[in-house]
Amino acid sequence: MSRSSTYQCYLSLTEHPYSHLIDTLNDGVKFFNPQKLNDPRYGKLPLSIRVLLEAAIRKCDGFYVKEEDVQNYLDWQEQQNVAEVPFPPSRVLLQDFTGIPAMVDLAAMRDALVKHGVDPCRVNPVCPTDLIVDHSLQIDFSKCAIQNTPNPGGGETQSQGAPRSSSSSTPAPVSSAPGSGPRQPPRGGGAHCGAARGSCGKGSCSDPPASPGKHPPAVQQIENSPLLCPFHLQPVSEPETALKSQEMELIRNKERLQFFKWCSKAFQNVNVVPPDVGAVHQVNLEHLCRVVHVSDGLVYPDSVVGTDSHTTMINGLGVLGWGVGGIEAEAVMLGQPVALTLPQVVGCKLEGSINPLTTSIDVVLGITKHLRQANIAGRFVEFFGPGVSQLSVPDRTTIANMCPEYNATVSFFPIDRVTLKHFNKTNFSQEKLELLESYMKAVNLFRTYEDSEEDPVYSEVIEIQLSSFIPYVSGPKRPQDRVAVSDMKVDFHSCLKEKVGFKGFHVAPDRLQTQVPFQHAGQEYQLAHGSLVIAAVISCTNNCNPSVMLAAGLLAKKAVEAGLGVKPYIRTSLAPGTGMVTQYLNTSGVLPFLSQLGFEVIGYGCATCVGNTAPLPEGVADAIKQGNLVACGVLSGNRHFEGRLFDCVSANYLASPPLVVAYAIAGTVDIDFEKEPLGVTPEGKEVFLRDVWPSREEVQQMEEDTVVSSIFQELNSRMEKGNALWSNLECPETAVFPWDQKSTYIRQPAFFHKLSKEVQPPRSIEHAHALLFLGNKVTTDHISPAGSISRVSAAAKYLLSKRLTPREFNSYGARRGNDAVMTRGTFASIKLLNRFIGKSGPKTLHIPSGQTLDVFEAAERYQREGIPLIILAGKDYGSGSSRDWVAKGPCLLGVRAIIAESFQKLHQTQLLGMGILPLSFLPGQTADSLELSGKEKFSISLPEELALGHALTVQTSEGKSFGVTALIDSEMDLIYYRHGGLLPYVARTMI
Repeated sequence: MSRSSTYQCYLSLTEHPYSHLIDTLNDGVKFFNPQKLNDPRYGKLPLSIRVLLEAAIRKCDGFYVKEEDVQNYLDWQEQQNVAEVPFPPSRVLLQDFTGIPAMVDLAAMRDALVKHGVDPCRVNPVCPTDLIVDHSLQIDFSKCAIQNTPNPGGGETQSQGAPRSSSSSTPAPVSSAPGSGPRQPPRGGGAHCGAARGSCGKGSCSDPPASPGKHPPAVQQIENSPLLCPFHLQPVSEPETALKSQEMELIRNKERLQFFKWCSKAFQNVNVVPPDVGAVHQVNLEHLCRVVHVSDGLVYPDSVVGTDSHTTMINGLGVLGWGVGGIEAEAVMLGQPVALTLPQVVGCKLEGSINPLTTSIDVVLGITKHLRQANIAGRFVEFFGPGVSQLSVPDRTTIANMCPEYNATVSFFPIDRVTLKHFNKTNFSQEKLELLESYMKAVNLFRTYEDSEEDPVYSEVIEIQLSSFIPYVSGPKRPQDRVAVSDMKVDFHSCLKEKVGFKGFHVAPDRLQTQVPFQHAGQEYQLAHGSLVIAAVISCTNNCNPSVMLAAGLLAKKAVEAGLGVKPYIRTSLAPGTGMVTQYLNTSGVLPFLSQLGFEVIGYGCATCVGNTAPLPEGVADAIKQGNLVACGVLSGNRHFEGRLFDCVSANYLASPPLVVAYAIAGTVDIDFEKEPLGVTPEGKEVFLRDVWPSREEVQQMEEDTVVSSIFQELNSRMEKGNALWSNLECPETAVFPWDQKSTYIRQPAFFHKLSKEVQPPRSIEHAHALLFLGNKVTTDHISPAGSISRVSAAAKYLLSKRLTPREFNSYGARRGNDAVMTRGTFASIKLLNRFIGKSGPKTLHIPSGQTLDVFEAAERYQREGIPLIILAGKDYGSGSSRDWVAKGPCLLGVRAIIAESFQKLHQTQLLGMGILPLSFLPGQTADSLELSGKEKFSISLPEELALGHALTVQTSEGKSFGVTALIDSEMDLIYYRHGGLLPYVARTMI
């Protein structure tokens, strides 16, 4: 019997090897109770390990999960970091960027089965799979007054630099911070709805405008009430910007969406959440999260693996889950358990109370710094201690979201009273709450913190004082580089002067005071180093916490009432994670004030974080380039690598939503909030940040008044209501997908073209050339970009050959279902630093000819010449967000092995899953210490019986030899590599 079919055969409870552990709750629901093992080790296990143990007991079939695996879990204290164990999660979570290649692979696998005479309908996810379409949104329209022409390709618009609103051409000058140009005046009487920044865009309303010089009052909205024009209080059924952005999203991505719809019908166990419902993490938290599953009369804990590194956000609800690569997710979907080395668990003890002026994001970044310095890569983190009860569930999910930034696998908050109180406010019924509480207590997965005797035994304990955190931002290039807000001005000046590196920009001393005037909408402004050109308030992932969004709204309200505004050329946007956020901002009455400052809802989904930002006004972009300025972006997201938001925006900072609003008002990051005012009112009064910053009590009171059960039910309402454009999409009704050879979005991949029934032994690598010679910290952004497709890239040349215009290119993320685009996009980052070239860019050296070529063109030539390829790299190769094309792309380029000083653990597994061998230099050795030029030929002899951690020798054409270690840590990874990757392995088990 094949592995796949074996895993689908669930044992009956009477035949189960652990049937003696079956217990019954008061309502008659059965469950496996590990406490009935009567093993004292269970009570000392970290609660995250107890969840893994329960899954192993429940799924023990003697094949994939064996009784010895259960014993290894119980013996965690001795077996941690030693034993390899399986983990069968309850469900799989896919977002569309990484979900579409997984589904395309399954569709292609059906074709492979047909060629071998096997029923294609055997290919179905065994594990329940949710696919959320949330990464296709682009900001085509903003500020409601339509400033951009429809742009189906995501390139430059025809109206770059056009006024944001009809009144922006004649703004009345208002005093501002030094060197920052005139401020946008407060909008008041005499203007019509289409005339104000952030207005409804409907033209004049029938009601008279507000009285001159007065601001519209905050309006308390009732549940499900429409948004109101902030100037005339006339209903606007839905923000015009959101509707138009959603329409463009569906037009631009029609082929992809049709494929998703076919998947929802053709595959069993697949649930597709259509566009405009919400961001993947929010939907997972608010709608998909079960906490406990009840299936066939059996209750068990919810658990999930997802194709996004921020899947860990669910840990804040007491649900165990983490991010995996697309190929690992495919394995789980097809019935394979996750193979992992029994992890060490670091106990993070939280003590003390949070400072009233400190936001959740400050706590998050503070904990991130502590844990990053603790070197906990690849380990579980579990929070405990009296300080945990100080954190709300939104605080916990915010902290758990940042787990990838300190390289832990999970950041787990066990179920406690705070969690139960949270669920009582959401859509959990009283019956479900009672079941949840009784079950969690019965299996000892419920935590209280009063008695330290209940604390589990951890591999290590890290103590953190919550009272030590102060407001920070993070940047200008990496999320781990924190800067105290009080030190921001000094630190930014230091970054300008430092040599180019992780923080520095190396601006010449005589260029530090450069100011460049430019015209925007008939008004002259000036840009300088530090000038803000992008300000994005984003409420998904690390800023889903309602308190920080409400704080941003309250700050906006106070700023507008004080007479402050935001310059019209700054690209401002508000991207709520779901409609729930819009609902509570609306209900609390702060949304009109955010809109008045330009932070208007642009839609629901990932936008600025993944590079989907509309082009800057032409005058702004030209001024930045003319003065070679270090322009800035500030966003409340989770990713901000240099150049990711926009090519000419060099410095980008992560900040809490209220600080994003504050910096947008200031118009620069070159400001000391303690000593310098945000601006000056028309009456000449200086307004400081402290004058408009909301108190913790104000925020908490507003949260209590507005964040109630109704807003958590809003997502369910959106799900039930559906999307008319999605509902009207047509899709094929076939078991095998009818590939359209003309399609540039969905294409049958080449992974199964040479699939044989028999497994071939690994081939040695003979006389390989290095495709790239890279340094440290090569991220997944460098390897597989997710943003827009450059007009001069190899992918652009391919799309142009298909008769597409640059306006129709869309993004790499949107075209992840096309292997021809994604292979050409591999290593296409403008920030890739290849030592063969000596400067940033997607170029490399074709060593035999000495020509400098695009990476894809060089790889293509090597393949024609029959030359295998390797890559040389430094430390932390493959760090960053999980993306399967970071392994698939190099595979299709012909890369056989990557030799690096160290790898991110997840990426290491991804490479093996695509048949690429990750090799590490021996400790203390590097490419430089071995005096490698990279231009040698490399040969690596692979034994037929390759083993875990096998020591290998690399021979060079220059007569040198050096040792490397094959980073194969698990038997399952070894099986995948022997088969040439996960996909051939799974297909062979079915054939």
